[in-house]
Amino acid sequence: MANQNGKSSVLVESEQAKLEFLQEAAHQLKNEHPIEIIRFGIEQVGVSGITLACSFGAEDVALVDMLLKVDKDVDIFYLDTDLHFAETYEVRDRLKERYQKDFIRVSPALTLEEQAEKYGDELWKVNPDQCCRIRKVEPLKQFLRGYQGWITGIRREQSPTRAHTEVVEWDRAFGLVKINPLAYWTNAQVWEYIYSNDIPYNKLHDQSYPSIGCQPCTRPVKPGEDPRAGRWAGLDKTECGLHNSPVR
Repeated sequence: MANQNGKSSVLVESEQAKLEFLQEAAHQLKNEHPIEIIRFGIEQVGVSGITLACSFGAEDVALVDMLLKVDKDVDIFYLDTDLHFAETYEVRDRLKERYQKDFIRVSPALTLEEQAEKYGDELWKVNPDQCCRIRKVEPLKQFLRGYQGWITGIRREQSPTRAHTEVVEWDRAFGLVKINPLAYWTNAQVWEYIYSNDIPYNKLHDQSYPSIGCQPCTRPVKPGEDPRAGRWAGLDKTECGLHNSPVR
């Protein structure tokens, strides 16, 4: 069965054929502009079948601009852990005003007060993996059940756990197509796009925060440190669990 452009569609393939299709697509698209990779994702699963995950970091604000140049009707969501910096919510509001686009708020099943009652105060200090699971992974899993594909801002150079990311993958953890348009882009390319398109961005990036997560678990990065050294500093943890699953 073909999609609306007469091309093979990933949604109707067998498991093996699906993986082969995505691997071939990744090979063909890796040198294309991210906008074309986004366009491919939308063509494969449809406007209502795909969504953009936005954390309001540099990569994601660039993707908001790119996505809305392709199709303004695609859903954009964010995981609201109730622990974000004020600057993160501020850039959300600036993007909403700039693009006249609503961002879908995805929240955990437990409030911070309910989480504290069940697991103790400041769970992020005692068991950060469990905190991420409650406030990020499980809400994301529930939300993505309504889609066949999602777009993310992860890049290969961000960390060793992301070094093999492809622009198009099958996400086994969530059971859907994963589009990573910026996989092969450098940090410099991301910022060049932001500046040249005058895109609102989180001002914490100007204060030595290259990677911004929840406020209790994020600190500024010192000169010479890895860009993600400010996330869960002092812990043997580099991912919240959203992007560290095998996808090949």
